[in-house]
Order: sequence, then C-alpha cells, then structure tokens
Amino acid sequence: MRPRTHHPASRPRSLSVSPKSAASGQPSLRVIKKYPNRRLYDTETSTYITLAEVKDLVMSGEAFVVRDAKTNDDLTRSILLQIILEEESGGAPMFTEAVLANIIRFYGHAMQGFMGSYLEKNIEAFTEMQARLAEQSKGLSPEMLTKFMSLQSPMLQGMMGNYADQSRGMFEQMQKQAEQMFGAFGLKR
Repeated sequence: MRPRTHHPASRPRSLSVSPKSAASGQPSLRVIKKYPNRRLYDTETSTYITLAEVKDLVMSGEAFVVRDAKTNDDLTRSILLQIILEEESGGAPMFTEAVLANIIRFYGHAMQGFMGSYLEKNIEAFTEMQARLAEQSKGLSPEMLTKFMSLQSPMLQGMMGNYADQSRGMFEQMQKQAEQMFGAFGLKR
C-alpha cells in the first residue's frame, strides 16, 4: 500500500488529475480501470477491487482516477456518485429528500455554477473545521472524547445555524442588488 500523500483536510480538489510523469519527480496518480463487465481493476496492486475498496481510497485521501478500460474516458465522477448512492441508500443518509430535490433543481439554472462552487467551499470549510476538532481532541481518553464531542455538538449546531443565517442574508442582498440592476436596465419581474 502506498503511503498517504494528502492530509484529509488538504485533499486535492479533483481526484481525476492527469498523471504526473516520473521524470518530473512527482508521484503519478493511481489508476483504476473499469471493464465492460463492471469490474474495477487497480493497476497499482494488479488486482480487482470493489466499490467499497474505492471508498476506502477516498477515505484515506488517496488520489486516483477511474478510467474506462476500452475508451480511456474518465469515469471518476460516476464512480464517486455510485459510492454516494450506496451510502445514501444505506442506513443513515446524509441528505433529505428536500435537499436532493433542491440540488436537482439547480441543474440548468443560471445559478448552477455558483451553487457547485458554494457547496464545494462550504464542504472544504467544514472538513477543515472537523480536522481541527480532531487535532484538538487527540490524546483524550474515550470517556473525555465522548464528553468533548457532546459539548461540541450544540456549539457546532449553533455555528452552522448562524452560518446558514448569514448565507441567507447574503443571498437576499444579492437578490436585491440584482433586482436594482435589472430595474436600471428597465427589466422588472
């Protein structure tokens, strides 16, 4: 197994980056090939792997790309979406039906690009906050860690509530500014 090259809080923005050449001194990207029979082949270990093992690569921060064995098309997003689907279909989904419906509604919307960037930045911020909490809680006994986390939960919920309120206010301000701009051009709703 290769040593982990990325700290979870500083994972690469995209897992599907072109492999670096060995001559440049940078490590090459791990390549997983997907065959027509739906099997996944890890070229680094020369073994077939499961979707659960791909999830393990994600969880460990391993950078990789999934390629179609015949066409060499990048299938990384498709495989990541499959992992999310399996997780969401399991016992403890992360997204409510309302959240999923709202995400779907942004496809084709003028704000689609903004929404993707907004979600990405917020998830990055949340991941960094989670990493800092994990770092602060190192060395605590299991009992103390449980107590620490029980105290953190209300605080985190309060912070997220305040953050959501600030975001809502920002969107309302953007909407007012857009309406004023449209009004200046003689375009009204």
